[in-house]
Amino acid sequence: MKHVSEVVMECGMAHRAAMLLGITVVFSLVGGDGSGQVLGQVHEPLTLKGHSGPVYGVAFSPDGKRLASAGVDQSVKVWDAISGAELLTLKGHGGIVTSVVFSPDGKSLASASLDNTVKVWNATTGVVSLTLTGHTKEVISVVFSPDGKRLASGSVDQTVKTWDCASGADSLTLKGHTSYVLSVAFSPDGNQLASASSDQTVKVWDSTSGVESHTLKGHTQSVYGVAFSPDGKRLASASGDQTVKVWDSTNYAELLTFKGHTSGVIGVTFSPDGKRLASAGGDKTIRVWDAVSGAELLTFKGHSKLVQRVTFSPDGKRLASASDDKTVKVWEVTPRVE
Repeated sequence: MKHVSEVVMECGMAHRAAMLLGITVVFSLVGGDGSGQVLGQVHEPLTLKGHSGPVYGVAFSPDGKRLASAGVDQSVKVWDAISGAELLTLKGHGGIVTSVVFSPDGKSLASASLDNTVKVWNATTGVVSLTLTGHTKEVISVVFSPDGKRLASGSVDQTVKTWDCASGADSLTLKGHTSYVLSVAFSPDGNQLASASSDQTVKVWDSTSGVESHTLKGHTQSVYGVAFSPDGKRLASASGDQTVKVWDSTNYAELLTFKGHTSGVIGVTFSPDGKRLASAGGDKTIRVWDAVSGAELLTFKGHSKLVQRVTFSPDGKRLASASDDKTVKVWEVTPRVE
């Protein structure tokens, strides 16, 4: 099992290893400290099957009623997040789809692909509204700004680009990384943009001027994922060095290092209330952590292959995971038992 960057190095093409799977049903989870204390429950997960290959991206709609997924079969699928029914299949990319995200108003979807493009789709009809061209190599990550007016994308061409969602114009090209850009994230106020790279760093940029403000060093392998906390005060990064790091976004000092995964960590996300952090990786697990103390709260086991992406639902009660086993799983997590 390999991450996109490893395949890029070996084969000369990029793909983001993200596939949603769901095999074993885990009903109860214990604390990562081995205490045996039950910290929450996981009901039988909803497993979404329909992709014909590994799934590399997954995202909830802002209202939590739909899920979007993307993968090796070059398609984006939209699902009913409650019933698991497949609602739409969006086809148009000429390569593996590596990333997918809903716009803040839920009306649009954006997807990134190994065909070097980003596409914007009507999330209801599936019609393409924009195709953004400008990257010279495969695009690995895409994200909307909080106001929905801009997109940012990260590419194997070592750049981050920002785009105007109305016109499709290439607004900025951010240069500074010395290897592939694997993940991008806007701060909640939209003023900052963070990028993670296989050059083992995270960079922080002014999203309006494109000026680089910080370079975060500390990981010893490729950084695959990056995410701001909902209040914008922290930044999390996930790495092939098997750790998640949390940084203070006021001065970008390193606050915490989360250790527990037994293989590289690829996906990372904060819960909507900022109190928890979820990570996913090559050890086939999803782990949920206390975002302040760094304590491991839950370990989700069930995927049969590498888990590349994980995301919380808007209400924080569910997690969706994407894996190389061609499935998406939706886990319902009850409130923590004290």
